Amino acid sequence: MVERGERAKHGLIQLLLAINAVVMLYPLVVMVLSAFKSNAELFASPFALPESFAFTNAARVWNETSFVRYLLNSTLVTAAAIAGILVFGTMAAYAIARYPFPGRSAVFLFFLSGLMVPLKLAIIPLFIQLGAMGLIDTRAGLVLVYIAMGLPSAVFIMTGFLRTLPGELEESARIEGASEARVMLSIMLPLARPALVITGIQNAVPIWNDFFFPLVFITTDALKTLPQGLTVFMGEYNTDWGVLFAGLTLAALPITLVYIVLSRQFIAGMTQGAIK
Repeated sequence: MVERGERAKHGLIQLLLAINAVVMLYPLVVMVLSAFKSNAELFASPFALPESFAFTNAARVWNETSFVRYLLNSTLVTAAAIAGILVFGTMAAYAIARYPFPGRSAVFLFFLSGLMVPLKLAIIPLFIQLGAMGLIDTRAGLVLVYIAMGLPSAVFIMTGFLRTLPGELEESARIEGASEARVMLSIMLPLARPALVITGIQNAVPIWNDFFFPLVFITTDALKTLPQGLTVFMGEYNTDWGVLFAGLTLAALPITLVYIVLSRQFIAGMTQGAIK
């Protein structure tokens, strides 16, 4: 009887996971299929399979926009922002997790407060500050905004993970004469690789897909990121939805491939954190 109840429980869990997978993947499937449709076909049968799988829309995205330039801008901004988030977030989290000092809890709560307040609420002060620094319409200004946006979650994730690592490891290294930097870089950070992957992916996806901050801070076409650059197909009276969906599909492809490559470490990090 107990075994039958366990089977029913596991079956219900699997059913809920399958329903959740369908709900999450269905919009992506519709987006990819819509990339092969014309406007007329989209309005006539938005959820049906396309009449042909021609790459006309993708060719228009490639030829009628500076797609490669937008892709390069998105890659540079995302890579620089993730590097800054991981470097500064890891250093702050390591100090909070491994060194007792007065006000440590207050510093940690200061970073956590950044999770409670959306950075978009500070858009006017940010614009004034970046303008005073001469960073409006620059990649550097956009990167700094993204680093500030991602630091709270990075410190939160890395602090929780680093606190679970045994202290005997660093004590042994200190006895052997290793410096504090050597202990962190050679011993502790390799063990925290799953947490670093989780932090990187969690921040890379919203940065790559962000439309709001580039719209506010970037005006030069040569500096636009992919989400902003694809708005060329959105007009005041008419929008070429098929081409726009093709651009969105191409824009989502790189970050999807990165997730697939790192998915094993991402899942391992989440599982390891749950066990600990």
